Amino acid sequence: MPDTIPTPAPPMGRRERKKAATRQAIADAALHLFLERGYDDVGIREIADAADVSTTTLFKHFPVKEALVFDEDADQEARLLAAVRERPEGQSIPAALREHALQYRMAAASGDARFTAFFDLINRTPALRDYVQAMWMRHTAALAAVIAEDCGLPADDSACTALAHFALEAPRAARGHEDPHQAVTRAFELLENGWVAVGG
Repeated sequence: MPDTIPTPAPPMGRRERKKAATRQAIADAALHLFLERGYDDVGIREIADAADVSTTTLFKHFPVKEALVFDEDADQEARLLAAVRERPEGQSIPAALREHALQYRMAAASGDARFTAFFDLINRTPALRDYVQAMWMRHTAALAAVIAEDCGLPADDSACTALAHFALEAPRAARGHEDPHQAVTRAFELLENGWVAVGG
């Protein structure tokens, strides 16, 4: 039994609910148009019109066009850090991060039409491919700090930063590969072998 009981998050007020609903409406409208016509052929004003908001309101929620496709950056980071903190006993950090990375590959290969369409949109749009990679790499510092904490090492330990960086970079090895699962696995095998010498 835990020592403390988590306090439930307070319910959102009317203003927060309205703001969240507007943000979701914009993201939904954008994704629908992107999937229907292609990312490059859809303009910001069209998205705003489809969501029944002004372009000013749209940019308050999404500072750049690419962000319209990726609306879970904070959630993604939380799941990434949880992969390290909540991994099974005896599992190494590289192995936990490998499993986390492979979850996205499994989603892409699941046969679900929504996932397939979403990943196809990203893969055929250079701007989105570059943005999603940059988005992942923004989590390097947070991931490195969690790795260092887990290992009892200084927060600025260079090996922890390197592992975080390369773990986030590794899924790129699967891009265009005939066997993405194997490509990701082999990249993490390299990290695993290197980490054994550093982290034990």
